[in-house]
Amino acid sequence: MIPEEVENRIATYFFHRYLPDEIMEKVEVGLLTRCLGVEEEEIDMDELVLWAIHVIDDEIDPSLL
Repeated sequence: MIPEEVENRIATYFFHRYLPDEIMEKVEVGLLTRCLGVEEEEIDMDELVLWAIHVIDDEIDPSLL
């Protein structure tokens, strides 16, 4: 089994290296908006991940995959 930390680090690399800047900015702004002023333990991490995946799926050009 691949350690979760290894998967997370690989995903982070691809997120920052290959995601178009416009999509990255949209995701970052949306995440910051949802997290600022909220205590970390009150943040629904699963909800944030699903929201970000939805944005990326909607924005990325399928022909690039």
